[in-house]
Amino acid sequence: MVYTTIMARAKLIFHDKRVDGDEIVEMTIWQVPMPVAASDHRLKYSLFFGRKGERVIGYDNERGKGDHRHYRGREEPYVFVGVDELIADFIADVGKEREDG
Repeated sequence: MVYTTIMARAKLIFHDKRVDGDEIVEMTIWQVPMPVAASDHRLKYSLFFGRKGERVIGYDNERGKGDHRHYRGREEPYVFVGVDELIADFIADVGKEREDG
């Protein structure tokens, strides 16, 4: 219930979605009144890159898990420094995946 209340008072600060063929890149960042459980900042975010119905890369701070990234089925911790760095790291991973993929 507390989480629902927090997200109800969240303020959307960034959203961008791009679809190119079978690829989707979507980035959403909210400012929340208090940190999401296991994070120490007041942002909630979800950055997604996928193709053919699968998530290839994702960055988020799911409640209880804190900041982390998903890459080709693996989940690993992510050190959140700030919004600019978050977006840059995500875009770099997407670029690398496009080169390798």
